[in-house]
Amino acid sequence: MRILSTFLGLMAAVTAVPAIAQTAEHLGKPEPKGTGFQPAATELATQIHRLDWLILVIITLIVVFVTGLLIWVMIRYNRRTNPNPSKFTHHTSLEIAWTVLPIMILLFIGANSLPVLFNQQEIPEGEVHIKVTGYQWYWGYEYTDHEFEFESFLLPKEELAENGYNEDEYLLATDTRVVVPVGKTIVMDVTGADVIHSWTIPSFGVKQDAVPGRIAQLWFNAEREGVYFGQCSELCGKDHAYMPITVEVVSEEKYNAWLKGAIEEYAGDMSTVPAVKVASAD
Repeated sequence: MRILSTFLGLMAAVTAVPAIAQTAEHLGKPEPKGTGFQPAATELATQIHRLDWLILVIITLIVVFVTGLLIWVMIRYNRRTNPNPSKFTHHTSLEIAWTVLPIMILLFIGANSLPVLFNQQEIPEGEVHIKVTGYQWYWGYEYTDHEFEFESFLLPKEELAENGYNEDEYLLATDTRVVVPVGKTIVMDVTGADVIHSWTIPSFGVKQDAVPGRIAQLWFNAEREGVYFGQCSELCGKDHAYMPITVEVVSEEKYNAWLKGAIEEYAGDMSTVPAVKVASAD
């Protein structure tokens, strides 16, 4: 009887969490020799990418202008071409220009960056609530709407293939993963149990320090199904490099199926399972 119970438990674990991932597209992860951002999967990430591009253009124009100005001054006012330099010490028009122009540039950057910052920090009403706790050196997740929780550890290299991961996803893949529905607002309460950690998914444009004794919040709304990866981004001890984050975004139907299996496996509140919509026959 004990062997049968163990077998049924293993089958439940396989069908509840990892089965969804076998055919999921792995989208948000580092790429060899990559220099740009990971593909944006949320509006938050898209806004960050646009702001970064805007600031890059402004900085590039400033660098080109200043470099050109320096070259022109070196050619025009070197000792050979200008043996008798001017003796003036003030130029009112220039001084006003190089004071006002940087102020205008900074105001322009601020006008474009503050809405992005406010959108990140103003937490909307969530449709799915998850509490994230950072430990040395793994993550704990509690689906507070359904009263169950589980822990997420680094997946050993020899177990990658059987769990649907590629070899290059070692140090990114976990034995369990956060599963969320596509197109829904996810609100996460983030804290730490021992030292400061940081929960981040680059493709979502979110990053929040997990500070012991405090609860901070982040939110996102994933626009595309797939598997996304992150890692602890705050130095937290000797195994800091070994506490990855894996999030899978699935359809609402798959999410509800996963949710039912997860509640059964982790002893959650079965009464909170969303009702299945049945199409009416005409």
